[in-house]
Amino acid sequence: MATHRLTVRQARRIALRAQLLDARRSVDLVNLVEDLTFLPVDPTSALAPAADLISWSRLGSAYWQGAVDDAIADRMLFQLRGTVRPMSDLPLYLEQMGRWPQNETLRQWLADNAGFEREVLELIEAEGPVLAKDVPDTARVPYTWGAEGWSSRRSVAELLEALNMQGRLAIVGRKGRQRLWDLAERAYPQAEAVPLEQALRERVERRLAAEGIARKRVQGRSGDGAWWVDLPGEAVEVEGVDGEWRVDPELLERADDEFEPRTALLSPFDAIAADRPRLLDLFDYEYLLEMYKPKGKRRWGYFALPILHGERFVGKLDAKADRKAGVLNVFGVHEDLPFDGATMDAVHDEVERLASWLGLGRIDYARDA
Repeated sequence: MATHRLTVRQARRIALRAQLLDARRSVDLVNLVEDLTFLPVDPTSALAPAADLISWSRLGSAYWQGAVDDAIADRMLFQLRGTVRPMSDLPLYLEQMGRWPQNETLRQWLADNAGFEREVLELIEAEGPVLAKDVPDTARVPYTWGAEGWSSRRSVAELLEALNMQGRLAIVGRKGRQRLWDLAERAYPQAEAVPLEQALRERVERRLAAEGIARKRVQGRSGDGAWWVDLPGEAVEVEGVDGEWRVDPELLERADDEFEPRTALLSPFDAIAADRPRLLDLFDYEYLLEMYKPKGKRRWGYFALPILHGERFVGKLDAKADRKAGVLNVFGVHEDLPFDGATMDAVHDEVERLASWLGLGRIDYARDA
């Protein structure tokens, strides 16, 4: 296989174009998720849940908060553990669901709690969608985790997650921040499973198309298990960057196409920001989510958003929504690259759009978090 050579600029454009971070806007939410292949689920609400913030960064004001949950309720998207995926991809996961779990310890725990499982399924069949808090914990063998074996309500949560991964229960919406669970046969359309080998091949091909460019060997996504896969695509070398990469063939053909840039504020859980080594290799941009660090050890803030301007990541926005006061508190705009006037104006415009989308009437550029 011939190895293509790309400049760093070409590689960046491929990555940004694949992640829909040029000036284009997706048509709608379902098309967006089909293009990205998944949205990560994280309820951290310093600004908005990850799936909402990522969708807004691509769809703009056309996206309303909670639309992902609405699409799940309308059976256009489905949630598999930590990811939301297009319902059209369900056949690519059905055979894997039927084989889950492969972990022997979890398999044994489920076998020990067959009666608990039967009672939960009977309850949901009779009652319809339920919240986890409404499911009695009748586990014969409690699910324990952590050094001290803490298990408070963990058995219910783990069983619901396991039945979701097996394709027997589906998340069908939310009540507040709590998930609603129903029988998968009532939530998922009838679909024929794609054979596992073919399904895995299609999934990694779609993943490469969504990332544009990636290292040859990558780790599986949440919901897929912690396996490692070799990506298909065209072999490339990137000028000034060590190692071999893979690029989606269609995007490689467009490497020299005109790129229409824009400015974007991105979720810390955004796919393009989540791969920290790639971000450093291709964009010379260092990023770390610091919400779990003590305040005094943070460099950029509790929930700093990567700032994209054109083809470069230029800084971080440290901000938090105060919904009661109707204020977007901006504690800092950290400049990795010095902002000229045009960059500063573009970033401030995007902050204003963020505040408007969040329904906050005022922006407070505070000095201290």
